[in-house]
Amino acid sequence: MKPSTRRKFLKNSGIAASSVFAAPAIVSGQNLNSKIRVACIGVGGKGDSDTKNAAKEGGEIVALCDVDTNTLDRMHKNFPKAAKFQDFREMFDKMENDIDAVTVSTPDHMHGCAGILAMQLGKHAYVQKPLTQTVWEARTMRDLARENKLATQMGNQGSASDGLRRGVELVHGGVIGKPQELHVWSNRPIWPQGFERPEGEDPVPENLDWDLWLGCAQPRPFKKGIYHTFKWRGWKDFGTGALGDMACHTVNMPFRALKLGYPERIECEFSSREFSETYPKSSRVRFDFPAREGWPPLKFYWYEGKPDENFFPIRPYPDLIRNVIAAQGKFPTSGALIIGDEGEMYSGNDYGSSFSIKRHDDEKYVGGDKHEMAKTIEQSIPRSPGHVREWFDMMKGGAPAYSNFEIAGYLTEVILLGCIAQNIGEGRPIRWDGPNMKSIDNEEASKLVKREYRDGWAPQV
Repeated sequence: MKPSTRRKFLKNSGIAASSVFAAPAIVSGQNLNSKIRVACIGVGGKGDSDTKNAAKEGGEIVALCDVDTNTLDRMHKNFPKAAKFQDFREMFDKMENDIDAVTVSTPDHMHGCAGILAMQLGKHAYVQKPLTQTVWEARTMRDLARENKLATQMGNQGSASDGLRRGVELVHGGVIGKPQELHVWSNRPIWPQGFERPEGEDPVPENLDWDLWLGCAQPRPFKKGIYHTFKWRGWKDFGTGALGDMACHTVNMPFRALKLGYPERIECEFSSREFSETYPKSSRVRFDFPAREGWPPLKFYWYEGKPDENFFPIRPYPDLIRNVIAAQGKFPTSGALIIGDEGEMYSGNDYGSSFSIKRHDDEKYVGGDKHEMAKTIEQSIPRSPGHVREWFDMMKGGAPAYSNFEIAGYLTEVILLGCIAQNIGEGRPIRWDGPNMKSIDNEEASKLVKREYRDGWAPQV
């Protein structure tokens, strides 16, 4: 880290009330043409659309950063006036005063490093899901957003759909009574995981800065086709497995609808097999939530596993979702089922944008708002002008984006507790103290709240 960047880290890490912005908006006069100046960190994969979407909303792309020069040069053709960097620390060191906002679309392990630095420097932030790789990073970014009055949005685009928001309204309106259980299952992983690290090393491609790609993670040799590109998700050092990839989507609607806070207990109940450096091929994780706002305690079960692997992935028991199977005509490969004391709600859409309802006295599921009881529940949540537009509107002084870090940080923390349970291993329940980010009875789990950063990469908070 360059000396000047380190000084800025230290200067901004103790955030005093006198130093925060008056409002989460771009101040007129920050730049003369009033355009929001955006720097994009990670411009391949999802970063490709994140960069282009920021431009579509009127953002001026002033800097592009990617550790792979092939990816960087390809995106630069779209924004030839933007400065190019491979190291975001150098980018901030040279361009801090020319940047208003950032998008972060790197592998999971670098979300926190890039996002925290940007926010400490007063930059509004759009960060891909999962918000961070660790619970500590999620809490830190949530706090920074609040204390620095920054406009933020996590990249779980389903948050903007009318269907997701309507589902939340209906559960809050009592359409299925008091919620008792949540079951969410995924067809992930669709990337390699469930194996040990291969031996040896391969030459690093000329276009890739492997040291920068590793970033905050501990050194390891480069292996072709093992980490870069995209195959990093299943590695504990770089990704967050199926939970990090999909739960920010599939659990998004029920998390909001069920008013879930911190769980009291988490356990990886079943796992296909445990590996030291990668997540298992299939598992079931249970979260126990306390009673809240007049609702009883709730159990949330997460199931993951690729259906076409040469074993049967862990899934909800067929009798539990018999009504869903009857409606679908088959066992769906992914879905979310909320069971209440008066009925149930099912969404087979990974983003929660569509759902069906079955009250106990109904013969079958009825789609969304077509249910008679749904017609009695009024709209209470504003509809979205667009996922990225929400973020831009917030920067200009509008309403908070629906997946701003206040809610997205909370959701991410809960999901990452499932990753901690998978790391701890099968059949080892963890009692959890959410506000203090630690286990009551498992010191090993508490240590996983924060990663071990490589020298030169640890956020100075």
